[in-house]
Amino acid sequence: MQFVCRYGTPDGQVLSQIQTGSDETAVRRELERQGCHIFEVRPRGLPFKLSLPGRRRRIPAEEFLAFNQEVAALLRAGLPLVHALDLMLERMEDQRLATVLTEIRDRVRAGEELSEAFGSFGDLFPPLYAATLRAGERSGELESVIRRFIRYLRLMINARKKVISALVYPAVLIGLSIGLLTIMAIFVVPKFSAFYLDLEAELPLLTQITLGVSFWLRDHLVWIVLAVAALVVGFRTWVATPNGRVAFDRFRLRWPALGTIFHQFSLSEFCRSLSTLLAGGIPLVAALETAVGAVSNAYVSQAIRPAIDRVREGQAFYAALEQSGVFTHMAIDMIKVGEATGSLDEMLGSVSDYFDERVETRLQRLLSLIEPVMLIIMGALIALILISIYLPMFGAFSQIGG
Repeated sequence: MQFVCRYGTPDGQVLSQIQTGSDETAVRRELERQGCHIFEVRPRGLPFKLSLPGRRRRIPAEEFLAFNQEVAALLRAGLPLVHALDLMLERMEDQRLATVLTEIRDRVRAGEELSEAFGSFGDLFPPLYAATLRAGERSGELESVIRRFIRYLRLMINARKKVISALVYPAVLIGLSIGLLTIMAIFVVPKFSAFYLDLEAELPLLTQITLGVSFWLRDHLVWIVLAVAALVVGFRTWVATPNGRVAFDRFRLRWPALGTIFHQFSLSEFCRSLSTLLAGGIPLVAALETAVGAVSNAYVSQAIRPAIDRVREGQAFYAALEQSGVFTHMAIDMIKVGEATGSLDEMLGSVSDYFDERVETRLQRLLSLIEPVMLIIMGALIALILISIYLPMFGAFSQIGG
């Protein structure tokens, strides 16, 4: 098993690393044998996600963006780093962020680098933040590096907001349609059954099917709800596993219309992250290792990861990415030009901008199609139910008239 260990070394350093051992006790004993002071030892991840009170959630991107903007402003004003952190803590409203920031401030005051302090809380902050800070500390331009990260974070927040806001409307429309149809089928249609019995006429096939479905839904409503809940819990448990996440993310890329949007957004995340790291002076291999972890789609991240070893072995960067099979020819050509001209970070930024524009364009087209299609489908289903309800009445009235 693998464990995330945070410990102090005999020479005074505080490290956060992954150790392998049979259990937590064995890992602790090995670290103590080396003379280390142990702060924390915990399993690396869980086989499935649980909503436990003590489980740490990532700091919201908007709050983290505001935090970095204030830090950059204080550093630009010439305040020492520890003093800037002290001022931030005095005005901090988010208690969770304040607790984490207090420990980070104490570590920095004890001599630990800011990047290492933030790296100890890697599950709370964006994956490339610690690497970005490390580049700024080595170059002596911490304030400019933080500002570059602010631009990156602002672009990623805006891109995610566009995608989410575009997908919320279709989801709400589909949910309302399903809810309306369910209410009609369970509560409205069965009320006509007594009326049909009084007619003493043979019901049309469409009416019989509608009544059969309605009665079945009404009689098994509790079991249907429980089955849906079990499927949702089982699905979330499966997706939380590494293999399940990769399989589901790969399946998402094959969805009609939405698959291309998910694919291009993932590539934009990778290119934007890598561009930010390279612009901060981080070597390509180290930047790749961090940028791959910043991709939200696990399948795309897994497909790009072998490129790290290929680049480390001396293969051209564009060729290593081409072998991953997830990049478009246009992106590979642009990256090839950037690598040849020595402006890889700028070209990656251009590639990310291109994918962002493509995502926005496709979202607009999708929204323009979803509304009329959903209205047509919803209207057709409601009309089908109404026809099945009133069809026996029309037959009875025609017999009376005859």
